Amino acid sequence: MGARLTARFWVDAYLARLRLLDIPAFVVAHGDDTGGAVLVKLNTLDGQARLFHRTFDLMSGDRVWDVLADGVERDVDATLARQRATDPDLWVIEVEDRQGRHLLDRAGLG
Repeated sequence: MGARLTARFWVDAYLARLRLLDIPAFVVAHGDDTGGAVLVKLNTLDGQARLFHRTFDLMSGDRVWDVLADGVERDVDATLARQRATDPDLWVIEVEDRQGRHLLDRAGLG
């Protein structure tokens, strides 16, 4: 098992990759620098959104990004608010892209 990256390091690297493709992204909630979990909200700027969280793939044992909520943005925001209420160390990154790009399916971001 390899060394685990700090949340802050991962967030900084993720934001840098998004910037390289001119995909706007913002830190909405700054969580714990070391061990905070990260949620990524994809806002497609059409009233719809998708919320991603990392989970374990039971088949491979790998950490993967999975959809936690998907649909009307206000409903996704309600799910996000509930998550933040139970985890003060949570990071929240909002990505804004009409094409729906989030890069979480790219190598190196799992």
